[in-house]
Amino acid sequence: MGTGAKILGPVSIGNNVVIGANAVVLKDIPDNCMVVGIPAKIVKTDINIDSYL
Repeated sequence: MGTGAKILGPVSIGNNVVIGANAVVLKDIPDNCMVVGIPAKIVKTDINIDSYL
């Protein structure tokens, strides 16, 4: 989860998810996705979390 990111409301965050800096999550995020933006949108799916750690 990036700096300044916010999760608003009762949402579900999947496993192996990358949330970009300052993203605002308003909806459920499925497993293995990258989300960015306001509101957060999926920009990448089937990511390998190890490459982001």
